[in-house]
Amino acid sequence: MSRRTRVAGRNAVVTGASSGIGAAVAERLAAMGCPLVLVGRDRDRLAAVRARTGGRAVVADLGTARGVESVAEAAVDWVELLIHVAGIGWAGPLADTPATTVDELMAVNLGAPVQLTRALLPTLRAADGHVVFVASIAAIGVANEAVYAATKAGLRGFADAVRLESGVGVTTVLPGVVATEYFRRRGTAYHRRFPRMVPPQRVAAGLVGAVEGGKAEVFVPRWLTLGARVHGAAPATFARLSRRFDPPAR
Repeated sequence: MSRRTRVAGRNAVVTGASSGIGAAVAERLAAMGCPLVLVGRDRDRLAAVRARTGGRAVVADLGTARGVESVAEAAVDWVELLIHVAGIGWAGPLADTPATTVDELMAVNLGAPVQLTRALLPTLRAADGHVVFVASIAAIGVANEAVYAATKAGLRGFADAVRLESGVGVTTVLPGVVATEYFRRRGTAYHRRFPRMVPPQRVAAGLVGAVEGGKAEVFVPRWLTLGARVHGAAPATFARLSRRFDPPAR
């Protein structure tokens, strides 16, 4: 269990807020009266989310040290809920993954949440706050997404460690396939037979419910918990099932 945390009215930072899950989370929090700092790279889209939510927009590239610093500066002495949604993907065999892509995925998906959490932890402790890490079901391993899977597994492990040592609430959200522009941006369409896509609003609802319910970890949809259990108990069986239901991308 994590710690139950009241969400309504709390000061919240949402990264990746310009679209997809991040925008859905921002809209849900705004409806609950949360003042928001909205973080994203796309200035125009972030402005549109700001207009809908009344939040403060911080345009920042979390793949850079300066981008991380700008978010920390905007949130220090203010943040009560820190919600890490920002992430990028790439699909293809590991040997074909450019070194620069590896570096970018590691920086945005893992490095930025680590650094932001480290920088803002004193404020979160003082505020009796909560940190949310949006990882992915890919954390248990997905063929042809090795680097992405590694960043999400690392995020999950980091969350577990922070939960033990930090004195703040920590929740990890592991979505399945979400109906966002993620697949267009990564350059490869979604080709698997399942899991089926879910809307980002469903992930946002699961996230808020998990924080308020004191859940350490939540899968969206919940049946994906079964896959994680099979992976943990019988990794060879999980690998066989994954190969069976995971046709190669075309």
